[in-house]
Amino acid sequence: MNSALITGANRSIGLETAKQLSEKGFLVYLGSRDLAKGEETVQELLKKGFQNIKAIEIDVTQPHSISAARNIIEKEQGRLDILINNAGILGVNPQTASDTSIEHIREVFDTNFFGVISVTQAFLELLKKSDSPRISNITSGLGSLTLHSDSTWKYYGIKGAAYGPSKSALNAYTIVLAYELKDLPFKVNAIDPGYTATDFNHHSGHGSVESAASFIIKHTLTDENAPTGQFFSNDIEDETKISPW
Repeated sequence: MNSALITGANRSIGLETAKQLSEKGFLVYLGSRDLAKGEETVQELLKKGFQNIKAIEIDVTQPHSISAARNIIEKEQGRLDILINNAGILGVNPQTASDTSIEHIREVFDTNFFGVISVTQAFLELLKKSDSPRISNITSGLGSLTLHSDSTWKYYGIKGAAYGPSKSALNAYTIVLAYELKDLPFKVNAIDPGYTATDFNHHSGHGSVESAASFIIKHTLTDENAPTGQFFSNDIEDETKISPW
């Protein structure tokens, strides 16, 4: 059975992605910083008929937590087929460039950027044991420098010194990682699930978690001819079109 690890998966888009992957026959490791909360979520899913979902404790900002999660998956599966780096935080608001503290910016980057790198590097050897390894870095349209420079963009007025830049950095890392792995069967992409109504944004988004998760899975469960090192957004009308960086 193919396996997937989703970080930050005990609620919202991550949780829905876990549910949809489970329905497709994957063994899903539902990553949660708080193991008790993760296990509670899994018990609820099992009651609803979902199968092959296991809670796993993983705090992407803590190396020992990442290492422990890796050891568990290696012992139980011997490999990992899919890594979805979904864990992320918004940080304090507002995030003005002139006075947002370095501490607040660093806190966001620790999860959204450095956390992704730490998890990816820790699981890379397990992913290399898969026939079709996939790494999906969950990003945001707010990480697009091209769109942020376009005054006609519908989200042009949403600027921040921490969250958006952390996703811009994540996008850049995705390109470098995909290039490094291009001669292996990896597909590594940045995926924006779109402006989704979740606790993350006080349910101000217009998209559903079902649509967001479906979009993530569409660009994760790809064949050998699919692109790698690209940026896909659920907020673009033509969802097959590659998003501007």
